[in-house]
Amino acid sequence: MKRRTAREKALQSLFQIDVSDIEPNEAMQHALDGQESDAFFEQLVYGVLENKEKIDEMIKRHLVNWKLDRLANVDRAILRLSAYEMIFLDDIPVNVSMNEAIELAKQFGDDKSAKFVNGVLSNIKSDLE
Repeated sequence: MKRRTAREKALQSLFQIDVSDIEPNEAMQHALDGQESDAFFEQLVYGVLENKEKIDEMIKRHLVNWKLDRLANVDRAILRLSAYEMIFLDDIPVNVSMNEAIELAKQFGDDKSAKFVNGVLSNIKSDLE
């Protein structure tokens, strides 16, 4: 599975977990839709879930005039996924994580999602440097 596909499937899984409160394995199987699982995909989903508090705190620090629970569900899931990569996965350049998140926002979010995600992640990037 390509990393972009793994990110898409991870996003779908995290979205389902957040919205439906279903078990991670069930959400992952649903997102995979019969495809073979992938180590990177699993690392993303479980990594976000295991580090959700730290990730959410980082995101909250960089939201301007927004609260995390008021964000669109898709945007919140994208931010969590990308913030996880940026904070915990040293083998992935921060700019790659940001670009992938922006592409996910264009694909799954609304018209303003990509710009919003880019702004929040840019602030997180500055904080990490």
